[in-house]
Amino acid sequence: MYLKQLDLVNFRNYDLLSLAFEDKVNVLIGENAQGKTNILESIYTLALAKSHRTSNDKELVKWDEDFARIEGVIQKNTQSVPMELVISKKGKKAKVNHLEQSKLSNYVGHFNVVMFAPEDLTIVKGAPQLRRRFLDMEIGQVSPIYLHDMSQYHKILNQRNALLKQMSISRDRDRTFLDILTEQLIDYGSKILMKRFQFLGILQKHAADIHLNISQNLETLKIVYQSSIDVSESMDLTKIVVHYHEKFDKIGSREIDRGVTLIGPHRDDLCFLVNEKDVQVFGSQGQQRTTALSLKLAEIELIHSEIGEYPVLLLDDVLSELDDHRQSHLLGSIQGKVQTFITTTSIDGIEHETLYRSKRFNVKTGMITH
Repeated sequence: MYLKQLDLVNFRNYDLLSLAFEDKVNVLIGENAQGKTNILESIYTLALAKSHRTSNDKELVKWDEDFARIEGVIQKNTQSVPMELVISKKGKKAKVNHLEQSKLSNYVGHFNVVMFAPEDLTIVKGAPQLRRRFLDMEIGQVSPIYLHDMSQYHKILNQRNALLKQMSISRDRDRTFLDILTEQLIDYGSKILMKRFQFLGILQKHAADIHLNISQNLETLKIVYQSSIDVSESMDLTKIVVHYHEKFDKIGSREIDRGVTLIGPHRDDLCFLVNEKDVQVFGSQGQQRTTALSLKLAEIELIHSEIGEYPVLLLDDVLSELDDHRQSHLLGSIQGKVQTFITTTSIDGIEHETLYRSKRFNVKTGMITH
């Protein structure tokens, strides 16, 4: 799959913008703060109905304007699919093939992207919520049901936390409504956990091979899911539900005292082992970056294995963060098979055939020439 055409209205620093792209590599060149990343952000937002940079949709709308619109034409196998996302104070309206989608979970997944930005290098050593977000965004692209389950889970979680806080203040120990919310939370939480285990099983296979290759057969990579309850990927849904019930029963009083839900997918984490050692704690910066790169390249292969097409790859100023060996491996991996958008201040010093054949766009103060 690839993005043929992109049209923006009132998105970030762009009043009106219309661009046609090559199906292989497109490079956006310009100094910082000129609007390069805004283009990649618009592509990402078109695909996932949310930005990778902010959770505040107002920031996506140009100053003093009421709405922003992103339109794209996606080429999938032999079919061209127009997509549209409008962001306003009233929320978001999404269309696929000119048909409005009643739920965003029905919209996400029609256009698949993988983003690799400098902040993704912190996925290994950063906070647990970065790794959970990584999981949720990528699984959501290939599983609309997962997006729905996550949405329902967080609604119930917010209700449950509000009730626990109220109970902690009032010291009211009547757990009737709490038990109902716990039951619902376990139902969705168990499904989310199962899907994460399945996803990581596939990702692990791709990432391990890629990491071994990048490290020139010197390092093995293993991804370990760290759940807030004692479960494993070999368990079925029924067993996971039982374990959740047992754990919630044990910590019920503590949750009321604390006024917050203490277990569930929102508390889980990932651990990356390189040669059986926790790379977050014991790994060098080079090993941490190789792990992050392996994960991103594995995402590409996973999406391809799930939907039969390669996603679009967005590289936001990440080449300058990688040494020559990792640069070469990244560009070699995508060569000829993945439509790629690269932002950079300069391509000087990056010697690779992939860039020689690219379509180049010069970006300056929101103006684009090529």
